[in-house]
Amino acid sequence: MATRRIISTEKTILDKDDDDISSPVAGQQQSSNTAPAVPMDVILKLLAFTFAMVVVPIGSYFLSVNTFFKGNSTYAGGLAAVMANVVLVGYVIVAMNEDQSDQLEAKKKAGKKE
Repeated sequence: MATRRIISTEKTILDKDDDDISSPVAGQQQSSNTAPAVPMDVILKLLAFTFAMVVVPIGSYFLSVNTFFKGNSTYAGGLAAVMANVVLVGYVIVAMNEDQSDQLEAKKKAGKKE
């Protein structure tokens, strides 16, 4: 079985890939983008809904177990589960509306350019 020796001046596949990435093409400057990948308002909405997902079900359980359900923890637990689902559905609705507003803004910008 014969093996092939790599000549020191010959570039391997890995060397070729590194050269392609590191050198700018035909003298073009590549600017780095330091903007965050996710807008701040999206992060704040996620944090708010995360906080609500923790506080609302637990709070509804402890508020309702003695006030509405007179010590019956089964019903209070059911209410807590329903409230967790309400928060989750609220997040999905907000996320869908945000996605649709982004698409509408993109269509408006495309319409103005033409």
